[in-house]
Amino acid sequence: MFSVFSMFASPQKLHAKGVMGMNKRNGAYIARYNDRSKYPLVDDKLKTKIIAQAHGATVPKLIGVVAQQAQVKHIHEMVKHWPGFVIKPARGSGGKGILVIISHKNGIYIKPSGQVITEEGVERHIGNALAGLFSLGGKNDVAVVENLIKFDDVAFDGYSYDGVPDIRVIVFKGYPVMAMMRCSTAESDGKANLHQGAVGVGLDIATGRAVRAVQFDHPVTHHPDTGKALNGLVVPNWQNLLTLASSAWEMTGLGYVGADMVLDKEDGPMVLELNARPGLTIQIANGAGLLPRLQNVEALAIPTRYPCADERVAYATQQFAVKAQF
Repeated sequence: MFSVFSMFASPQKLHAKGVMGMNKRNGAYIARYNDRSKYPLVDDKLKTKIIAQAHGATVPKLIGVVAQQAQVKHIHEMVKHWPGFVIKPARGSGGKGILVIISHKNGIYIKPSGQVITEEGVERHIGNALAGLFSLGGKNDVAVVENLIKFDDVAFDGYSYDGVPDIRVIVFKGYPVMAMMRCSTAESDGKANLHQGAVGVGLDIATGRAVRAVQFDHPVTHHPDTGKALNGLVVPNWQNLLTLASSAWEMTGLGYVGADMVLDKEDGPMVLELNARPGLTIQIANGAGLLPRLQNVEALAIPTRYPCADERVAYATQQFAVKAQF
């Protein structure tokens, strides 16, 4: 715990900042507020896509699904009219097994880093996904093939390297309580995965403005590859994005959830996936603990009519606004 939250330096500072540890998260919030029978809705990316669409949310377009080893070689025909695409294990976790292809021609596939993958390499990756190499519990899985997202390269120019930045929002009882943007780097191979070297940028819930940034849990002020100053980052369409995140409560019935979204420059805010066990690094990116915000929501009087998503967002933006720490 001290290595993960080294920015706070001591148990006293951890307590003073309201930093939540793994045991507290698991016992007081996940176990208490997340009905395990609802986990399949978010542990399977195909099911998440279906429930999100049923609630009017936009999601990346589904190109197809590879469910059996005999279908693996069909991938090339499946994607031949799609300039770029993403392959994901349906029950993958922590960004494992996600293969991003930005272009392909004559059997040669190009990753965001410029690395070349052959047809055999793509087939091998899908085969590993079906075998459960990337999935929760190592169980057999299916590979989901989606259209490549076209992120807003004007608003986010220089904030991400060879990949699409995404936004993680922690939603508690339908209230968005903390947010960050995950910006890909050369080290993360174009993926928005903090454990692989992406930059986590804490965001003010009220405005979507950057408040702090970290890479591998250490504070940074500039993107390591582009040199872009991170304190100028402002996420556009912020209120709509928060409302979409807040609606994860209605989509899933889960009380404590991480909503992962992206801003497509043509289709606006999109739901990428939902997570019933969101990690705690978001506290480091924000330089603040989750507990005071969670306890604030817990202390709210039970209304006769539960607030709608817009009302919950309005409350959160008023209660949890913060200033930049750069």
